[in-house]
Amino acid sequence: MKVFVGYDTREDIAYQVCKHSILARSKDVDVRPLKQQELRDAGWYKRPIDKLASTEFTFTRFLIPELTNFDGWAVFMDSDMILTTDIKELFDQADDKYAVMCVQHDYKVTETTKMDGQKQTIYPRKNWSSMVLWNCGHPSNAVVTQDFVNDEKLNGAYMHRFSWLKDEEIGSIDHTWNYLIGVYDDIEKPKLIHYTEGGPWFENYRDCEFHAEWKNELFNMMEDEV
Repeated sequence: MKVFVGYDTREDIAYQVCKHSILARSKDVDVRPLKQQELRDAGWYKRPIDKLASTEFTFTRFLIPELTNFDGWAVFMDSDMILTTDIKELFDQADDKYAVMCVQHDYKVTETTKMDGQKQTIYPRKNWSSMVLWNCGHPSNAVVTQDFVNDEKLNGAYMHRFSWLKDEEIGSIDHTWNYLIGVYDDIEKPKLIHYTEGGPWFENYRDCEFHAEWKNELFNMMEDEV
């Protein structure tokens, strides 16, 4: 099982805790960070640096099909997430008729800024691409090459809405697999918690919803490193 996690140099601790939450509950899983600078150095990512981008992995997540050589299934996750169960349960939902599968959120953003002070971008299908089960070998994903991802004419709204796909090629997954804090309040123990409005690694969000789960994951990670 291949899992790619968005990596932002400003939030290393979020990535480390996210990674631990995956590895602590899963066997035979390969977790890789999508580090923009490494991808630049390797010639994979060439878009100009956007100092206003909300994260360093805004576009690099779309390199995943080619990074896997357009073969098999892979998961992408934002780093501001933790798993509470075995990620195999997510891979088990893979359906070959879909090019991607995700939680198809339908909500209106109320905050104008993100947790780190960056401007909140509002567009249809918001947060669909924050957790993606990629069918890397699907014929419709063959266009998602390095050149495609680096094409500056294709903006964030186009990419994050999976606009190269037909609607019927986008499969739906239950929202427990991308449980947006501040949006949902109907599941006691989500399978994937998304601190989309701000996580406990930010001072202003130390006591946010599900803060204890994240802090426990951090504690367990530190214990494992001793």
